[in-house]
Amino acid sequence: MVTMTDVLTTELTATRLLAIIRGTDTAAAIATGTALLAEGVSIVEVALTTPGALDAIAAIRADAPAGTLVGAGTVLTPAAVADVAAAGAQFVVTPAVVDSIPEAARRGLPVAAGALTPTEAYTAVRLGASVVKLFPASVGGAAYLKALRDPFPDLPFVAVGGVGLAELPGYLAAGAVAVGVGGPLVGDAASGGDLDALRERARAYRAAVREAGLR
Repeated sequence: MVTMTDVLTTELTATRLLAIIRGTDTAAAIATGTALLAEGVSIVEVALTTPGALDAIAAIRADAPAGTLVGAGTVLTPAAVADVAAAGAQFVVTPAVVDSIPEAARRGLPVAAGALTPTEAYTAVRLGASVVKLFPASVGGAAYLKALRDPFPDLPFVAVGGVGLAELPGYLAAGAVAVGVGGPLVGDAASGGDLDALRERARAYRAAVREAGLR
């Protein structure tokens, strides 16, 4: 049976794609999350830097299809963990190794913890992270991910930061369980941009995962 702390890793490994919503408008962020879920991008995070992020998380979660996950990103402190848990977030994402990791783990919320170096990746898992978010992945690319996985073959890595459609296959081939994509996928939709264009990009990303032979 899958426990709460296993859900994020399991779903990322199955779907290979995490959408990162970071915008300037609460209503637009909600519409973005709803559109992504409708297009089959079944794991979305709303960054707390988005105005009204807690309201957006609650609204997206309320209408989310069964089997999808709605989480909170840029969660830095134990207090922020309490806030996102109250809003209904099903997982937590951090940009670095921060105090929110052990607090989220204590509450049973799966954590994708930001890390770049081997020491950070190991520390993140020791603190309770379910998944290591390699960030920013673009610094070293897929080759760096592969090198990082050599001493840590059992750590689940999600590549985040500069993952365009062209880069996606390389990260998955290098062993990432999934990729996390913000700007290249979401564009300006979470700030009031074109939702039809967002849906087209979502379909393109899902197709890229399928074409990589992984979904």
